[in-house]
Amino acid sequence: MLDICLLGSGGMMPLPYRWLTSLMVRYNGSSLLIDCGEGTQIAVKEKGWSFKPIDVICFTHYHGDHISGLPGLLLTMGNAERTEPLTLIGPKGLERVVNALRVIAPELPFPIEFREIKEAEEEFELNGYHLKAFRVNHNVLCYGYTLELSRAGKFQLEEALRLEIPKQYWSRLQKGETIEAEGHVYTPDMVLGKPRKGIKLTYCTDTRPTKSIVDNAAGSDLFICEGMYGEKDKEAKAREHKHMTFYEAAKLAKDAGVKELWLTHYSPSLTHPEEYMEEVRKIFPMSKAGKDKKSVELDFEKED
Repeated sequence: MLDICLLGSGGMMPLPYRWLTSLMVRYNGSSLLIDCGEGTQIAVKEKGWSFKPIDVICFTHYHGDHISGLPGLLLTMGNAERTEPLTLIGPKGLERVVNALRVIAPELPFPIEFREIKEAEEEFELNGYHLKAFRVNHNVLCYGYTLELSRAGKFQLEEALRLEIPKQYWSRLQKGETIEAEGHVYTPDMVLGKPRKGIKLTYCTDTRPTKSIVDNAAGSDLFICEGMYGEKDKEAKAREHKHMTFYEAAKLAKDAGVKELWLTHYSPSLTHPEEYMEEVRKIFPMSKAGKDKKSVELDFEKED
């Protein structure tokens, strides 16, 4: 199960009711942040979640509204006497940008591991989930992310019995372990059926619509996408600044065949995004206006 919270849904500047961009995902005792805009710490506290399990922070790009909350968060984690390593993932220049911000947070009791994205698409295996970064189209180097939980096939009892696999190895095989014992090699594929549908989350902000978004978001259970403008007459402005309108985001959701769309990263001038949702849902019915602390639990599909 993925526990997801949109901590901040604002772009450019924070507002009294809207913090800047950040998403938090919890899985199996581990927490991941995507972006860390101003107000992220407050949003985490308002949600009632903890900073301690955060072990991965991803950055889409290095505009201030996506990273300005990092120094304070690092200090808070350090003041809590954290010693576990923290992994940071982001586009080219990651270590240089973070170290510049750390002028005001120079001493931390935990190590930081930098994993800079070097290709148009790059994949990471972290804490039991699969993370993929993919390049999008902003006025600086920028990436979207997908996070996937895979799900193994069902245990095939008949096969385990037919192959005379000792019962004490069944649970280990179900967990994906290969076992060598008594002159035999037992592999998970011997007792597991076809892989079942997993869970997929896609997140992207600050971009024009791209084929890379459609391709990588395809089949997502939840697609969180920027909608900088709800006003239809601001499409030219969206193009100029390489952002998206609500309607362009909805078209991406439709083309990618996702289950649900949350809009985020609103312009400060957009005070009531829900006013535009009726038109947005004509393009993609399962569209929702994201807001700070909007949350959901994504679980594996139930089986008969």
